[in-house]
Amino acid sequence: MEPLRNLGEDALNHLRSIVGEEHVSISSADLDQHSHDESFHEAHQPAAVVWPGSTQEVSAVLSYANQHRIPVTPWGAGTSLEGNPIPVLGGIVLDTLRMDKILEVRVGDFQVDVQAGVRYKDMNAALARHGLFFPPDPGANASIGGMIANNASGTRTLRYGSTSDNVLHLQVVLPSGTIIHTGTRSAKTASGYDLKRLFVGSEGTLGVVCEATLRLAPVPDKLSAVIASFSSPAGATNTVSAIIGSGIVPAALEFLDLATTRALNASGEFELPEHPTLLMEFHGTTDEGLAQELSEIKGLCKEEGCLDFKSGLGRQVRDQMWRARHQNYEIQVRSNPGTAFLIVDVAVPVSQYPQLVEEAEKALAAHELRGSMVGHAGDGNLHPLVPYTPGDAASYEVALAAQKAIVEAAISLGGTATGEHGVGIGKRRFMALEHGESLDLMRAIKETIDPNGILNPGKIF
Repeated sequence: MEPLRNLGEDALNHLRSIVGEEHVSISSADLDQHSHDESFHEAHQPAAVVWPGSTQEVSAVLSYANQHRIPVTPWGAGTSLEGNPIPVLGGIVLDTLRMDKILEVRVGDFQVDVQAGVRYKDMNAALARHGLFFPPDPGANASIGGMIANNASGTRTLRYGSTSDNVLHLQVVLPSGTIIHTGTRSAKTASGYDLKRLFVGSEGTLGVVCEATLRLAPVPDKLSAVIASFSSPAGATNTVSAIIGSGIVPAALEFLDLATTRALNASGEFELPEHPTLLMEFHGTTDEGLAQELSEIKGLCKEEGCLDFKSGLGRQVRDQMWRARHQNYEIQVRSNPGTAFLIVDVAVPVSQYPQLVEEAEKALAAHELRGSMVGHAGDGNLHPLVPYTPGDAASYEVALAAQKAIVEAAISLGGTATGEHGVGIGKRRFMALEHGESLDLMRAIKETIDPNGILNPGKIF
């Protein structure tokens, strides 16, 4: 498919007839806003931005685009980190901003029905009034549709699972404009192929998610945060396996390396131990039960050479702790003027996590780079930040080479090129290495559902 940078007046008028004149734009500001996400990947402007207000309008837009071979790229909040929503071939960006309603909260079933444009944090703020929340935590105020498209996860995956584990039912529009429903509101089903999971993580290449039924969890009665520091990365990462093996399941278990804790403290906003550190959160129903778990966790940490163990930290300290974790990237950029970062996203079996951290350190050192690392250690997910100088092609190539070494190490350890950010643009080159011949089956599925190749072209393959 050739890039489509402009739409004719007939096409624009037809789109206006579907969604309303005010919901189609070709203004430079709107095109630029939808040309890039939060990643380092090159921006590409669409030919037009369209804001549908309903599933029926999405269906009509896709039907028209499919008939006329117009590329369509779904857009949520633009917070992706691998170029997932960048319209590399132009055409239409389909922005779900107007489809932002919470349709029904089913308190007794611990479920909520939402449109795809609902923002994660806004939804959880509304659900808190019912004592419920949607557990996957991507950090950003991502759209639910975007979280589903990328199978987002984050800090709470260890206890509550990723997005795919918390989606029950989807309403999806196929490239042809056909509206389908996948999954069920039942807690389990053994009926037919699991098409729901096919669309979760497909990055908008197979269909546009318009509505979803999500599984919710009760807001925990009791919680406690833990900050444990170690003399070495190996001490911290070896503790992760020990904790998982104990049978105690933290709500979150995060790893910060020395460079990260130093950068966070240098911002003047935080006071963390300047050592490799684990951040943990535990949920429970009684203070006694939490205290028992924390006592066991402290013992495991001490066995691995823990230097300092702070526990029993309440909601205020917990919130501050996670604010540090989520603001790390912004602080790293702010404290390193003239430097940009490739955010690497790899994951391995938790037993291989210490080796992955060691291999990442070796890759950075081999390329003479001073990076840093954080990760969702409890599920084996690591995010090295690889520095480079914007506009310097040689510097960028060195960063890409370091990224390649880290990704190949993760795959060799039985892991994946992307734990939660998706393939998008940046991880396409590793798909064959990770998936082998099964990549051909993925292509066949794509060609069957989207024979004209209009949906989010240029991604995954």
